[in-house]
Amino acid sequence: MVSLKDIKKANDQLKGVVHCTPLDYSLTFSNMADNDIYLKLENLQKTGSFKVRGSYNKMHSLEKEELKNGVVAASAGNHAQGVAYASKMLGIPCTIVMPTGAPISKVQATEAYGAEIILHGASFDDALAYALDLRDKREAKFIHPFDDPAIIIGQGTIGLEILEQISDVDAVVCPVGGGGLIAGVAAAMKEKNPHLQIYGIEAEACPSMSESLKQNQLLTVDSTPTMADGIAVKRPGQHPFELAKKYVDGMFTVDEEQIAKTMLLLLERNKLLVEGSGAVSLAALLHHKLPIKNKKVVAILSGGNVDVSFISRIIERGMVEAGRVMQFKLIHKDRPGNLEKILRIISEQQANIIDISLNRIGDKIFPNEAQLSLTLETKNKEHIDDIYHALMKNGYHPD
Repeated sequence: MVSLKDIKKANDQLKGVVHCTPLDYSLTFSNMADNDIYLKLENLQKTGSFKVRGSYNKMHSLEKEELKNGVVAASAGNHAQGVAYASKMLGIPCTIVMPTGAPISKVQATEAYGAEIILHGASFDDALAYALDLRDKREAKFIHPFDDPAIIIGQGTIGLEILEQISDVDAVVCPVGGGGLIAGVAAAMKEKNPHLQIYGIEAEACPSMSESLKQNQLLTVDSTPTMADGIAVKRPGQHPFELAKKYVDGMFTVDEEQIAKTMLLLLERNKLLVEGSGAVSLAALLHHKLPIKNKKVVAILSGGNVDVSFISRIIERGMVEAGRVMQFKLIHKDRPGNLEKILRIISEQQANIIDISLNRIGDKIFPNEAQLSLTLETKNKEHIDDIYHALMKNGYHPD
């Protein structure tokens, strides 16, 4: 189904088509994770994610006759751009079905590669069903985002690159959605070095591969909203599932707080813009989810396509989760000098005021009172606790 020989062949064919992305050692994250951490920067890949590897390999493997009516794909974003880019490179007509809520930046980027875009359904699964129907009507070739050996083989070229860049790596940590990426990487690396450890990371909001492996059968799981939308796949692919059973050493999940913190850390410490689904691998390492210590570990950052309007929200949420922003309200007596006293307490705690407002009308505000709303820039969660304690010590009760 997927052999090392096939992955090596794909690796040769992709030279000059995709980037051999950097493998960047991070001292900061190494210290935080108690391992030597290397980042495989697929967020710097053409189209902004690893997906172009599998898409190009799949279409390159097809006969000209099979492509005469073009190709159809379904995607929440990254696979769409990968297919569109590969189609443009190979001169193949391309139609992409995307959920109606797909990020605008990803829709526009896909259109820029020359693809026809159809927005349909509320989720990836809705878009997939429509795309399969469209394939039949147009007699086009369907390019699956993950459940296809040729796609998996293309993604596996990342594993070969990692081994060329760091031959003595002990473990690789990989984001998991439908499973195509980890299946290819694990097949390539385990066939070359069976002693390597390969771990998969999912969003806690959608742990479909974890649950399927636990039950030893493909399962469809319920999903809740997640900022790691690129890996929010409710049912993994059959081919990736079989390869994961054979090669993957463990599956773990991270929550929304951990993802947000990691995205912010990557921006702040490494100047790297990484989407939620791409950050889960590093998030698992930074939050000590894995049973490894003092090892050489590669975290695959699978993509960097973050909607511009979403970046500010991620930063804000990440700042709050990391204890870098504090928001609270308190009701106080509305008399001269009282507001000054509160602000002096905050100043003594060395917090910076970002936003302040005063309201004298409300259900719980009596005529001689005012409600103060404050947003502060803080150092960490311990600093926030200190501010709360200082206010309460002086008779104020922040909420």
